[in-house]
Amino acid sequence: MTDTLVEAVRADGDAGALLDCPLPESYRAAYIRREDEQMFAGDAERDVRMSLRVGEVPMPALAPDEVLVAVMASAVNYNTVWSAMYQPISTFRFLDQFARQGGWATRHRQDYHVLGSDAAGIVVRTGNAVRHWSVGDRVVVAPPYIDEQDPIAQLDGMLAADLRAWGFETNFGAFGHFAVAKATQLVAKPRHLTWEEAACSTLCLGTAYRMLIGCHGARIKLGDVVLVWGAAGGLGAYAVQLVRQAGAIAIGVVGTKDKADLLDRLGCHVVLNRADIGVGEDTESWRRLGSAIRKELGEDPHVVFEHVGKVTFGASVFVVRRGGVVVTCGSSSGYDHVYDNRLLWMRLKRIIGSHGASAQESVEATRLLSLGLVVPTLSRVYSLDDVAAATRHVQLNQHAGKIGVLNLAEREGLGVEDAALRERVGEERLRLFRDHTPPVGC
Repeated sequence: MTDTLVEAVRADGDAGALLDCPLPESYRAAYIRREDEQMFAGDAERDVRMSLRVGEVPMPALAPDEVLVAVMASAVNYNTVWSAMYQPISTFRFLDQFARQGGWATRHRQDYHVLGSDAAGIVVRTGNAVRHWSVGDRVVVAPPYIDEQDPIAQLDGMLAADLRAWGFETNFGAFGHFAVAKATQLVAKPRHLTWEEAACSTLCLGTAYRMLIGCHGARIKLGDVVLVWGAAGGLGAYAVQLVRQAGAIAIGVVGTKDKADLLDRLGCHVVLNRADIGVGEDTESWRRLGSAIRKELGEDPHVVFEHVGKVTFGASVFVVRRGGVVVTCGSSSGYDHVYDNRLLWMRLKRIIGSHGASAQESVEATRLLSLGLVVPTLSRVYSLDDVAAATRHVQLNQHAGKIGVLNLAEREGLGVEDAALRERVGEERLRLFRDHTPPVGC
């Protein structure tokens, strides 16, 4: 393997220097293996440190509408946990299904799956159909991998029939020295952020933006009361910030005192500890939750930001006000939701499903980062070699905000291009989650 391109990227080489370097035949990446699909049979714990591996993988060919990104940093999302647990299904099924389309899609059917859906890096090659991006551009990569030729994608890319989550339902994702992405996934990197700060925002911030602000979500307005589950996590912490910026009132629900303290620092209007209320999957505990909210604010939520799933969904439908909205994605605790449907038809409540963010929504959400109105929720940073340990913390919910990974960046703190803006935003705000990280095992 030649490493001249890696050296040029780390030296911040210009476009000419990057183009002069040949592509390596292979690159270092974190991946799971097809042969391990049954490794957790009968094992309820499914420790992802057993299935995630780091090593050399072949460099894939580049389709005309794709770019090759030298990944400086990436971040862990819960979809990596699902992939590494081979649950609820093996993601090799996604790769095989994709490959049946033929053509360039057949590259994705491999006996390894390079994971990761959040990345920041430098464009080092472009397909011959790419028009708006060039070698040397500094970018973040949004996860929606869509068929832009599907007519409905002109209305909303997230409705495209062949929508896929990059690095989860496609191969060659973020956890490598290089990654392959469609040109439609790229957004300009915020210039005041480090590589690891920029990498931790694309999936969760874009998803929260669509759920709360975008025209396909709850469309919160000034004064709305918004209940946010898991408010100190990757999705929830961005949701709290968006609620505040929209002039609405954030109620954050967390599970520990450390995370409650963190939300106070973030400026969440009301913070509720699930342990203090005893929130479970029973109606009586839902009543206690509703009473706690009314005690603080005197009214029920207009909107519930729901991503936890099975263990919270019934409570979400119960506590949202008459005519209110539950907007949902994910379901990290399970997809099989149980709720009282009478609350929908008799009290006119609504459920809105949401998934990812369109290209325009990703641009709009990232703009808020670039303006300093929203700050990254990065709490810890690991090396690429330690990505399995990083993913294990997410699996066990032993983290706040997002966990970052250094890929080609040799240390933290690199990548800042606008030091003046960074100073105006303030290191204290930018490091809020780094300086108030709950201890491991909390």
